[in-house]
Formats: sequence, C-alpha cells, structure tokens
Amino acid sequence: MPSIHRTIVANRLLEVLPKSDLCQLLDRCERVELAFGEILHSPMERLKHVYFPISGFISLSMRLNASASLEVALIGSEGMFGIPLALGVDTSPVRAAVMGAGSALRLDGELFWRQLEQSQALRSEIDRYVFVHLSQLEQATACTRFHVVEARLARWLLMLQDRAHASTFHITQELLAAMLGVRRVGVTKAASSLQRRDHERFILAHRRRALVRAHCDPRPRSREPAGKSPEAACRWRRRQL
Repeated sequence: MPSIHRTIVANRLLEVLPKSDLCQLLDRCERVELAFGEILHSPMERLKHVYFPISGFISLSMRLNASASLEVALIGSEGMFGIPLALGVDTSPVRAAVMGAGSALRLDGELFWRQLEQSQALRSEIDRYVFVHLSQLEQATACTRFHVVEARLARWLLMLQDRAHASTFHITQELLAAMLGVRRVGVTKAASSLQRRDHERFILAHRRRALVRAHCDPRPRSREPAGKSPEAACRWRRRQL
C-alpha cells in the first residue's frame, strides 16, 4: 500500500485526518482507475463501495423521464461518493458516472461503516462533508429554479474547472445541455452570450474571473471572501465549522 499512502494527499477530504486514522483507512482501500463514461452506480441499486477521487470527477444525476436527466452534483478530489452509506442507507436514487477520467480510492461499504465506528475523526470529517454537500444541493436547486441558463452554465463550468484542476478543458455542447437539463439551443445561446462578455475561446479555455462574475449564487455574500467560486466558498464555510 505504500503508493496509496503517497498519493492520498490529493484527496482533500482525507488528508486532514490524523495520521493513525488515515493509515488505518488506507490499508483497507484499493486504488482504481476511473474511465470516462464508466457507471459507478445506477439508481436504487445497492451501494457496494465508496469512492474518494484522487483525480478526475464523478457526476451524479437524477432521471427526469425516459429521455431526460439532470445533473445534481459533481464530486472530485474535495469529497467522496457514497454519502448514503455514512447515514446507514445502502441505496441511492442517483446515477453516478465518471465525467473526468482519473483515479480514486475505493473502499468496501461494510468496511467503510466499520471505520466510521472506529474513528471519531473520520466520522466528524464525513459529517462536515455531508453538510457541505447538502449546501451545494440547496444552492443548485435555487439556481435551477430561479436563474437563467447563462448563469447556470457559468456556475457549472466553475465547478468543472475546480474538479479538473486545470484552466483548459474540452467539453461538448451536447454534454452541457444534458447536465443542465436544457435543449442544446439553450446552451448555444448562453455560450454566445458569455462569449460576447469577453469570454474568449469559451469552450476551450475559460477565464475564471469572468465566469465568477457571471455565475449565479443565491447565498448572501457579506460574510464570505469575495471572488470565490461555489466550491471555494463551500470550502471556506466548511473551515468555519
């Protein structure tokens, strides 16, 4: 397991654990490669594993009908997939698919539950992450209901950029439309609008500051650092706990 011990610092949820708790957890994990498009979980199937991404990211989506779905969350190296298991539930209504290829630490669900019982530090950290995750879901719900596609698109691209750990990435308008739950023409119009606002090379290289100005954020800003993306703001709130 020495290679796992060297790379775990890439997962920010686990890197804050005390060394003894961290080593005990790592000894029970296996490192796996995540392939783009790989389905990690289908709705209401039994959850068998939790995943702590090291690189790459996982998309969680809800099916709306036979032909449409809506993305509800993105999970990268800041977190984990498998929250229901931490709450004592072994199913989930979401579809989990790999949207960015990379690697992750995978842990058997039963072993994860045992670790939670044995490590108060792990339990506390997971509880904080659950709070942040729920806060993001609440923000996404408000965003979907009240904000225009342009602002939603800017917010989604910021989230993607945070998890890709890169300022440049490639993505199709078809995929963006599927993630936002809108028609492709809606993404085309929103992208054109952002381009007119000096978002040069919009689909290939995104100017972070411009996206931050354009994204929707229903939360009060007065007590949080200025210029933060949704994920950076959530990390700031998490540190205040």
